[in-house]
Amino acid sequence: MIKRAACSGLLFAGLMALAAAPVGAASLQLDDLTWTEVRDGLRAGTTTVILPVGGTEQSGPHMALGKHNVRAAVLATRIAAKLGNALVAPVMSYVPEGRVSPPAGHMRFPGTLSVPEDAFAAVLAGAARSLKQAGFVDIVLVGDHGGYQGQLKDVALRLNREWAGTRARAHYVGAYYQAASTEFNQALRARGVTDQQIGTHAGLADTSLMMAIDASRVRSEQLRSGNHAEASTGIAGDPAQSSAALGQIGVDLIIDKTVAAIRQAVAGHQAANPKE
Repeated sequence: MIKRAACSGLLFAGLMALAAAPVGAASLQLDDLTWTEVRDGLRAGTTTVILPVGGTEQSGPHMALGKHNVRAAVLATRIAAKLGNALVAPVMSYVPEGRVSPPAGHMRFPGTLSVPEDAFAAVLAGAARSLKQAGFVDIVLVGDHGGYQGQLKDVALRLNREWAGTRARAHYVGAYYQAASTEFNQALRARGVTDQQIGTHAGLADTSLMMAIDASRVRSEQLRSGNHAEASTGIAGDPAQSSAALGQIGVDLIIDKTVAAIRQAVAGHQAANPKE
């Protein structure tokens, strides 16, 4: 088991607390470890690493810009804990969010950060190559935002062509976002929540998920403002009835579905390469 290094700051301590890691327990965060601890973990069989992708974007007047980053960090840590043999790389927080000038999409609202698609793909591939060089065998790409899912898949395919004949494999695990969106929405509808409430961005589903993970990122006084026009607020949906209890349904779905998908992907990789 990899021993936990000293805490590297209040923000990270907060994320680890949210991820339900008890004080003094082993850290699953690459940032928290020394290189020798990573080396020893690899030798002991911790050869899977999750590379979570977030994003910095507006989510209405009621939700903090770092929504995707916080969720990706916390959920990836919980997924790694359930897997039992995985670490978590630092979250990629700079992602394509739309045209910068003239602004389009989320870039119409102050605070959103966007990078070109080729720059995003290059950084993602570079991070994955670095993890392969370190000795990780199964490098898992998951993303909390819908806009770049295709790019995650494309980068994984490109890396696997590049890595043909080696032990390493990049896995794009779309089950994470599928659970966070389609399956979570279905579960909410089964409880009587309407599509108008669920929305597609910063509505009830999106907001409830954030409340279940870190309620401090949601401004509760803004939830019932009554003004949810997307053009002026950035909200597509109605977050008024959002709750941590509803969000926990999504959290459980994301963790369970992603863990199952990663285990299946890794088992398939091992079956295809029995001599590794």
